[in-house]
Parts: sequence; structure tokens; C-alpha cells
Amino acid sequence: MSNATETRTEYTPQTGDPECSHIVKTDGEESAAAKVLQARIDGTPLEALCGHRWIPSRDPKQLPLCTKCKDIYDTYRMFNDGLNETPNE
Repeated sequence: MSNATETRTEYTPQTGDPECSHIVKTDGEESAAAKVLQARIDGTPLEALCGHRWIPSRDPKQLPLCTKCKDIYDTYRMFNDGLNETPNE
């Protein structure tokens, strides 16, 4: 599933401004930061832990974290030693 290199990125609904940032789903040793950068360059969609798909375009640090993504990440942390308290640590 995902690992400690997950990062936050934004959700941009097609009809308005971003509402929250999401945790990017990664596999194995894949770098979430590199995945987000490549998606921005290529204009390809990403998938969040909550299942939302979007094309990143803005700085997510100004947005609240998606509660579904956070809950999924917290649950995953309970069963995986070594994950940081938050994905971007």
C-alpha cells in the first residue's frame, strides 16, 4: 500500500477552489514528493488514500488535511511500525 514517504497535496474540484489537501497513495519505495512533481509536470492525475483522483496544481500547505485520508493513514500506522505521525515528516 503506502509508506512513510507519503506527502500532502491538494484537491481541486472541477467546479471551484481547493477544499482540502490529500495524502498521496504510494507503492513500496516510491517517493510521494517525486510522484507529485511528475504529475504536475505531466498533468497526470494522482490517487489519494481516500480514493479521490485529481491533478495537483497548488501548494497544499494552505489547506486543511482531508479527514478520510488522515483516518486511513492513522489506521495504517497502527499496524506498521516506523511510520511517522504525519505522512510529511
